[in-house]
Amino acid sequence: MAGGSAAAKEQGPRSTPILVLRKVSEILNCFSIESPEPTLQQIARTTGLPASTCQRLVQNMVHEGFLDRDGDRYRIGLRLVQWAAPGTLGLDVVRLVRPVLHELRDTTGETACLYMRDGAFRTVVAVAETRHVVMRPFLVGQVMPIHAGAPGKIFLTFDPGAREALLGTDLTRFTPSTPVSWAQLDEQAELARKQGFFAAFGERNSDVGSISAPVFRYDGELAAVLGLGFPIQRISSDDVPRLGPLVAAAGKAASAALGYRDPGQN
Repeated sequence: MAGGSAAAKEQGPRSTPILVLRKVSEILNCFSIESPEPTLQQIARTTGLPASTCQRLVQNMVHEGFLDRDGDRYRIGLRLVQWAAPGTLGLDVVRLVRPVLHELRDTTGETACLYMRDGAFRTVVAVAETRHVVMRPFLVGQVMPIHAGAPGKIFLTFDPGAREALLGTDLTRFTPSTPVSWAQLDEQAELARKQGFFAAFGERNSDVGSISAPVFRYDGELAAVLGLGFPIQRISSDDVPRLGPLVAAAGKAASAALGYRDPGQN
């Protein structure tokens, strides 16, 4: 008995939050496009929770902004919607830009990627993979530093938060071509701003190159960075005058898909 009591005490604090979250999840599952504003009685009946438990949880969820109440009906709360918005935006960006990535891949023959920034790093969020046998793999979820490679230069050029995130961090040298000074990064950022794209060769991996351009949101803020990744045995600096404008054009097409209107165009 003593051992069982000790086990119950040990499990209690750990299991209770999980049980509460499960009940909250069951309540949220009661809201759908078909039934966006159920009553308390409908929620209790659907979840199978005791009426008193259901009422207490729903009241707490209203208090925290998870739910809103209108008479005897409830709907998903504004606070929960606000929390979901950043993730929804990211999904919308990927969905809207994916056709542009595939077109860029088909036009150039090289792997096209879409990146988003998280602090001093960039993450691949979408890929249209090359059909060449010789290739460098780019995987969704792959994380890379923003100071090395062409995509990072676009973040540093058009996203003020990228520079702030990188300040105070070590500029790790991955290859002899990796920029490890702010003077060099600023020079690269200026070139990226002037060209509307940036090309880098062997900065993160000695045998990989990249060409990238910005993707802007409807409000003019940087939403993401798209570009090409390729083995430098197939693509060299001699190809940049041909590929750079294609990547820049893809960035503009992706920006237009997000509702951005270039102020320089009528």
